[in-house]
Parts: sequence; structure tokens; C-alpha cells
Amino acid sequence: MQIRPLAPADRSAWEGLYAGYAAFYKVTQTPDMRATVWDWLHDPQHESCGLVAEQGGHLIGLAHYRGFARPLSATRGMFLDDLFVDPSARGSGAAKLLLGELRAIARAQGYSVIRWITADNNYRARGLYDQMADRTGWITYDLKPH
Repeated sequence: MQIRPLAPADRSAWEGLYAGYAAFYKVTQTPDMRATVWDWLHDPQHESCGLVAEQGGHLIGLAHYRGFARPLSATRGMFLDDLFVDPSARGSGAAKLLLGELRAIARAQGYSVIRWITADNNYRARGLYDQMADRTGWITYDLKPH
């Protein structure tokens, strides 16, 4: 298995994975929305970056991440926006390898933390997350601007 940056030739396979991720979280996502995210991931001026897990010439997983400022500690961190492994490839180690590559990128960039959120009922992923990271005591809120 290879973990590597998302490449322009990956678009079709990435779209399938990202649509699967949206379906997992029951988020309605249109082709236009995926096109916007794709453009972000390939715009060097945009903060979003992407990795993929490839096995046997097929993409089986993805990770989208970005840096963020941490004013209280005067450091920068990495935020993992999306992590998804195709259901047929779960248990392959792809998620662990993607997180390991994110850790290496964070170390190289001097980030002080990698942070992400997941659904409370995402038990399978949480089993891995509990092995690799510290669960925080923070509660997340969303405030709509309209």
C-alpha cells in the first residue's frame, strides 16, 4: 500500500471515495460541491491538502487536512477534515497509514497537534483513534451565521 499526495489523475476515483464519505455521514453532496473541494485541493493558494491510500493501482482511502493557527499556544496545528477508507478496504491498515503520514507531515511542518472530530457513533474508526491519539474533553458547537 502506498500513501501519497492526491494527484490530478485521481479525480474519478477520489470522487467515488468522497461521495462514499458524504454518504457515510448522510450529507447531501452534489457534483458541484465535489468540484469545489477538488479545486481547493489542487490550488496551491488554498489551505486544503489531500492524501490518498493506493493499493493494487486503486484508491482505497483519502485524507484532507489543513494547517490552522493556535493563538493560545502561539503554535500552528493540523486539522484533519476528512478521513475515509472504502468499506471494502476497512481493516487493511489504510487509515492507520494515512494518520501516520499526517503525523510525519505535521512533524516536518513543526505543527504542535493534529486535531479532528468524528461522530460519536463512528465506533470502528474511534477504536483506531483511541489507539493513536488522545480523546479530548472538548465539546464542539456549530453557530450558523444566518
